[in-house]
Order: sequence, then C-alpha cells, then structure tokens
Amino acid sequence: MRILMAGAGATGGYFGARLAQAGQDVTFLVRERRYQQLQASGLVLQTPQGTETLQPQLARASSLTGHYDLIIVTVKSFALDQVMEDIAPAVGPETLIMPILNGLRHIATLQQRFGEDKVIGGLCKINATLGDNGEVIQMTPLHQLYYGALDGHNDARLQRVDAALRDCQVDTRFSDNIMDELWEKWLLLSTLGAVCCLARGNTQQILTSRGGEALLQGVFSEILSVITAEGYQTRPAATARILELLSDPATPMTSSMYRDLIQGFDIEADQVIGDLLLRAKRHSLATPLLNAVDVNLQVYLQQR
Repeated sequence: MRILMAGAGATGGYFGARLAQAGQDVTFLVRERRYQQLQASGLVLQTPQGTETLQPQLARASSLTGHYDLIIVTVKSFALDQVMEDIAPAVGPETLIMPILNGLRHIATLQQRFGEDKVIGGLCKINATLGDNGEVIQMTPLHQLYYGALDGHNDARLQRVDAALRDCQVDTRFSDNIMDELWEKWLLLSTLGAVCCLARGNTQQILTSRGGEALLQGVFSEILSVITAEGYQTRPAATARILELLSDPATPMTSSMYRDLIQGFDIEADQVIGDLLLRAKRHSLATPLLNAVDVNLQVYLQQR
C-alpha cells in the first residue's frame, strides 16, 4: 500500500516511522523547514526504549507524483485548508483519507472537498511532542491507533487499510464504531484542554486547588451534554473511565493545546472549544464554563 503521511510532527512522525519500519511504502509530505531538518538529521524517535533514527522518504507539495492508496492527515486543524490543497494531486479514484485531527469539524470539511466515500475515521492516543531539534519524543509507552469506516461498514477497502496498519509495531484498533471513539476522544481532549488552559496548569495542580475538582467535573458535564445532543450514543462505562482518568490527582496531565499555549504557539481554539459552543447553541444548551474558556483562548490569540 502506498501511504502518504501529511505531516511529520509528533503524531505523523511517530506513526509514519513505525509504518516505514514495518516495511510499508511511506512518504512524508512536509514543509520546507521540516524537509531540510529531516534531510540533515533523519527522523529521530526518542522513546522509553531508546533512540532510533531513520531516513524517511520525503516530499514537498510541489513534488508530489502519482496517487496514493491511503493519505493520513496529521497536521494541526488550523492548517487543514492548506493541506487539502497540497494533497489534492495525490488523491485518486481509490484513495482513502484518514484524518487524525482534534475535534470533528475536519471530517465534514474533508468530505466536502474530496467526497464522503473517501474519508474514513481515525484517531490516536499517544503522549508525544517534538523536541528542540525536531526529534519525536514519545513520553510514555502509549501508542494506540484507531481507524474504521465512519458508517461502521468496514468493507474490503478498509480491510486493506487494516492489513497495512496492523503490523506496524503499535497498538492498532480496527473499529466498527469509530464515531463513538471519536466523540469520546473529543470529550477527553476538550475537557483536558479547557481546564488546563483556563487554570494554566496540569490536572494535578488543578485538582489539588480549591474548586478545581468542581471545575473539571463542570466542564466535563457541559461537553458531554453537547456531544450527546449532537448524536453521541452515550457509553456510560467509557465516559466514567474518561472522568476517572482526568480526576486522578496522582497523575499530572496536560493537553497539547495547553503545551502550545504556554510556548506562545498558535492553538486549536476554534476546533476544540469553539466548535463545541456552536453545537451547544444549536441545541440551546447553557455552557457558561465553556464560554469562559473560549473567551480566555480568544484573548490569548489576540495577544500573540
């Protein structure tokens, strides 16, 4: 299977590297600065097991040739419009596009551009970041990759995707209910991002502060009410596990949005929080805590 990895940051770099190491034909579509960095130093993975370096196949948008069987999109959501332009020449009649982005707005955006039949569901669970020299740093052994047809019908095309991905040295989950997985990932990451960005700290600091537990539970409840109104078929055991994970004061957690914020980077405010508020308004739901978070993030973006 010919695979194009759109992006070679922490997510794309890690999972693309594992696919390449497993013998898959993987090309990384990257911007000029990242292209030069990877050409000079290779793609470096720092994992709990040690350091690995590989020489990846690289492409710039201007040099893409031929169609790909699978395009995995791993950029930040605010870069999606440009990436759609970049990957368009690589999309052929049989191409499938698997976005691994935060939130859900990107699915409709990709479907409108390339067609509903081309977009499949995907998400990952990994604690990873880029180091100062562009190395991919996997902070814990967690490395799960979920994928499946958005309508739950995993036909022969999806079976081919599974055959390519399942042996790539990561924990793969071929799901026949990927939409619920996507809703639950959004519930987790948006709660985590909201409380960390609003309080400017990790969950341990928040939960051990006066009112911190109530803040986290309140944000969680508002988000759960929104996604349920939008079509999430609540799985009580799954949502209870998410809340339990977030509420453990012994385990300090932060979100990628919070880490970007404290470094002064652009953040996915509209895609992670703003879109929830739009959906809440559609159902006349009161979400005062989410509104406070959104105002906080908008002010941050104005001040950058």
